[in-house]
Amino acid sequence: MQWTLVVPLKPLAQAKSRLSDTADDGLRPGLALAFAQDTVAAALECPAVRDVVVVTNDALAARELAALGAGIVPDEPRGGLNAAYAHAAAVVNASRSAACVAALNADLPALRPAELARVLDTAAEFPRAFLADAAAFGTTLLAATRGRELRPFFGPDSRARHRASGAVELCVETVDSVRQDVDTGDDLRAALALGVGPHTAAVAARLLTREQ
Repeated sequence: MQWTLVVPLKPLAQAKSRLSDTADDGLRPGLALAFAQDTVAAALECPAVRDVVVVTNDALAARELAALGAGIVPDEPRGGLNAAYAHAAAVVNASRSAACVAALNADLPALRPAELARVLDTAAEFPRAFLADAAAFGTTLLAATRGRELRPFFGPDSRARHRASGAVELCVETVDSVRQDVDTGDDLRAALALGVGPHTAAVAARLLTREQ
């Protein structure tokens, strides 16, 4: 089974505001883009992934992520994260009926293709399934197999909300790179410890240079 991943990305100027204690306004947009670039690049290398669709209205992000091989869908609802996920899933299903669709966070800079494959292969066993984030409160991936509605409930306490919606929580060991999203400075340090992709590594190096 191969999956289409839908990845939402805010306009870069508005992204990653919780990193303000670690990166200033001049670096945060670049970090957000780098996170997305490393996430998309790793996802496209995953053998379980057919394609990646990024939903965004940011022209720079759209150009850079399309250059990596992602499809781009405008965020027409402009209604927040869950509306963006649902819109992208609807676009995918309209163009390819009964697709297997998984919603993936755009801030997984340490993502490993093999670990993502393990998660998606396990998700294929259930109609809807999700993976909790490293903090154990949020969600980094929500998957819906053919003919199933995605029904995303991302945001605060999304782990509990996805579970309450009937999605099966995936208990897959040693997939830390798929769980480690980045919202705070501590998250970024955890991702760096796992080993991030080249785009994030380059921006993080500039951040460390500024701190010295």
